[in-house]
Amino acid sequence: MSTASAYLSVRGIDIDVIYKDIKNLHIGVYPPMGRVRVAAPQRLDDVQVRLAVIQRLPWIQRQRKELRGTPRQSEREMVTGESHYVWGVRRRLKVVERPGRSHLEVDGERLVLYTPADSTADKRRENLDQWYRQQLRDVLPEVIARWEAKFEVSVPKWTIRRMKTKWGSCNRETRHIWFNVELAKKHPDCLEYIVVHEMAHYFERNHGERFTKLMDGLMPDWRRRRGELNGSPLAEETWK
Repeated sequence: MSTASAYLSVRGIDIDVIYKDIKNLHIGVYPPMGRVRVAAPQRLDDVQVRLAVIQRLPWIQRQRKELRGTPRQSEREMVTGESHYVWGVRRRLKVVERPGRSHLEVDGERLVLYTPADSTADKRRENLDQWYRQQLRDVLPEVIARWEAKFEVSVPKWTIRRMKTKWGSCNRETRHIWFNVELAKKHPDCLEYIVVHEMAHYFERNHGERFTKLMDGLMPDWRRRRGELNGSPLAEETWK
């Protein structure tokens, strides 16, 4: 089956379009961020697809709104007893107030924050954010190196940042990859999936059949990993 792909933007919504040898047009809205994908017959052109999307826009917007009802954590107050996720494991926070520099560590089933008594909630959240970033910095080099060998390509630069709508992204020209700091809360399988997903974009820009076949060959269980990632609790700030 021959396919072609295109990218459209309809009233601020990004649309991935795959043209296939099929009879009818299909529109899908996918978690966690409401990505829209259209499978369209090859007899249609971009203008016709755009019109079809506009006609279904109320439905698309409802689906995207429903996805925003996915279980997610409210903003943390950083007090003893709160739940925080570390590599997919739910841990209870214990705050130990003492003089000196703030730091966090995992102690058994707890996540312990050592911090001065006068530290604010914002400062404690900042400490946690930096700790999550360090967790990713500690494990990403090994994961990336493993997949560089399999892809036979190098990742010249990668960056951790907080992203509101994506788990990761890449620039195909510079091969720079960005990872969402939220990945430190998810199971390690989810992080590896994002590494492979973004590196696969070095070879295929869109999420069409070529991309799917590439992912199937590299990581046969990628759909399970994606499902686990999309089904895990999201941080409240992801949707702001």
